[in-house]
Amino acid sequence: VYYSFVNWTVNGEEVSTKATYTVIVTSDIEFKANFVKNSYYPTGKENGKDLVDLGLPSGLKWATCNVGATTPEGYGDHFAWGETEPKDYYDWSSYKYYNGSSSRLTKYCILSDFGTVDNKTTLELTDDAARVNWGGKWRMPTKAEQDELINRNNCTWTWITQNGVNGYKVTSKKNGNSIFLPAAGFRINSDLYAVSSLCFYWLSSLASNGYDAYIVCLTPSLVDLGDNGSRYSGISVRAVCK
Repeated sequence: VYYSFVNWTVNGEEVSTKATYTVIVTSDIEFKANFVKNSYYPTGKENGKDLVDLGLPSGLKWATCNVGATTPEGYGDHFAWGETEPKDYYDWSSYKYYNGSSSRLTKYCILSDFGTVDNKTTLELTDDAARVNWGGKWRMPTKAEQDELINRNNCTWTWITQNGVNGYKVTSKKNGNSIFLPAAGFRINSDLYAVSSLCFYWLSSLASNGYDAYIVCLTPSLVDLGDNGSRYSGISVRAVCK
């Protein structure tokens, strides 16, 4: 059953054409309903892609879906760190910035033991999967920006199942808006692991050990910012912009 609501108000707020509402019917005899405004809706766009303003102190906006996906529940593509296209096989031999061994990195290296030193600690935009695939001002988040999202003073993190997909609902304590991060698993070699139970998200920051890259690790019981993401692994990307 579809209803058209024109010039209606919900708890004193005019029904918005830019938001969605859940109608909970409380009687099967008389039409009595409660309206619940859903928090999953975009608050703007950047280069044609939906974004959500979570009211974060930095002013950073987060995309509504993963790079390569078209819905919040979509897994999207998996990328090696510093690569901008998905592929069929993920290991050191297929990694773009590798020359013969895992200790021969050719870019983003701060220690000579690991390869050619260039002291680059943040992905250049030409190596940023979000910027290359989505354009505009989109890019991958830094460690500091992911810290802001994880900060419990800014957002609450709740493991849920949304439209049959497990993941985290991240809800702003500032304005009530939310994003959904699906448990998209990760890729090693040609295999996809831990779908629906775990996911990693790349950050654009080189890890403190100078060898790996920062990730956020999500499980049903853990939200953790780690610095042990192996660069060659296939991992999800969630874009941000200002």
